[in-house]
Amino acid sequence: MYVMKKTSLLFALYFLVNLLHAQHNTILIIADDLSPDYFGFYEDHVDTVDVPNIRKLLSKGVRFKNLMSNPVCSSTRTTILTGRYSFRTGVGGIVGGVGGSNQVDTAEITIPKLLKLYNPNIVKADIGKWHLSQPMPTANLLNPLRMGYDHFEGPFIGQLPSFTNWTKYTNGVSSTVTTYATTENVNNAVTWLKTQNANNPFFLWLAFNAPHEPLHLPPAGLHSYTTLTGTTQDINANPKSYFKAMIQAMDHEIGRLFDSLTVMNKMDSTDIIFIGDNGNTPRTAQISDLTKAKGTVYQYGVHVPFIIAGPSVVSPGRTSDALVNTADLFATILELMGDNNWATNIPANKPVDAKSLLPILKQQSTTVRPWAFSEIFKLTTDSSDGKAMRNVDYKLIKFDYGQEEFYRLATDSLESNNLLNGALSSTDIVNYNYLCNEMTTLIGSGSYCNTSVGIVSATKK
Repeated sequence: MYVMKKTSLLFALYFLVNLLHAQHNTILIIADDLSPDYFGFYEDHVDTVDVPNIRKLLSKGVRFKNLMSNPVCSSTRTTILTGRYSFRTGVGGIVGGVGGSNQVDTAEITIPKLLKLYNPNIVKADIGKWHLSQPMPTANLLNPLRMGYDHFEGPFIGQLPSFTNWTKYTNGVSSTVTTYATTENVNNAVTWLKTQNANNPFFLWLAFNAPHEPLHLPPAGLHSYTTLTGTTQDINANPKSYFKAMIQAMDHEIGRLFDSLTVMNKMDSTDIIFIGDNGNTPRTAQISDLTKAKGTVYQYGVHVPFIIAGPSVVSPGRTSDALVNTADLFATILELMGDNNWATNIPANKPVDAKSLLPILKQQSTTVRPWAFSEIFKLTTDSSDGKAMRNVDYKLIKFDYGQEEFYRLATDSLESNNLLNGALSSTDIVNYNYLCNEMTTLIGSGSYCNTSVGIVSATKK
């Protein structure tokens, strides 16, 4: 009897040790150019699209209502990868795009680099859109590996010339792909997962080009928009319908990824993050003022869908009002993978702005930061360059050419009424001063406060 009890105890201890060290995985899914208003579970009053597989994440996770991204893809993806705001990394716009932007410095401390330090057995792949450096010179093609990934497979550029005829780079080697890009991304992800040691935890960065332009008709079977013809004339006449078809095709392929994870017995051990990188283009924007879409620090340019689902979420099926920056994914992913001491590996000259969202996921807190920040700047400046900071109710925008705007988001979500054009209440003034002082402290140079606000506010613009 004593031997049996001892054996049982040893077995229980063995089980506990293995439970504590059980494989834990994270997948980050990035949709390209996607505001939350195409999802009915965010905003029911606008034209929406059916996305059953993304919806499945809601019951297993937390939906964040107030994520603030950057206005364009390269800068947002850099904030996620490094946990640092754009003014620190120098990636303020679109790499290779209009106005141009610096490329990400391969010396940056990144999620995959830190995961390697934490646990060399963690395998790390970046599949899909890169767009953090140019494909030329050819040495750049290895930049994803230099940034810490074990495997990269996808396009380097931001916009594909065609979703059915594009160039893929696999660890520096190019090939022409005629498989539908969204399908190819999932094919590559599933193949990579199947070829890994089943006992090794993994981090997968899966970045779709969809639903970024060019607008097109996805292959039959991936969407329900059967009346679309796919002609240029029809696309120009019905851009939002094609946009929705592309979203639905992406959702279909995400479902196929989920099915593969289930077959591999990895779904229940994998946290899944779904996020958009910035708002919709004017062509697909569901707002009246199209000057406030993608590429701007207005809400429609920086407010994106964000869900975290999986075994790390306590009491899933929740919605969080917490203010969140895309930079926060850096700390969150590291801690989801078990690295709670990542900050000890951050050099003093590379300050990180990320705040972990685990306290919210674990229901230990309802908030992690008092404000959220966004910015855009380019090598060739234009009038959209600027910075924005918001708290729960208010948002301050400081354009680089000197214009400032101040909105009460609680009652003006479309940012139609610049409060600085009229009389400010005492509450308005308190919030203006708070945000401009916080912005000044954050940037660390100059002053972002207009000292006359609240005195002759009607003259401020």
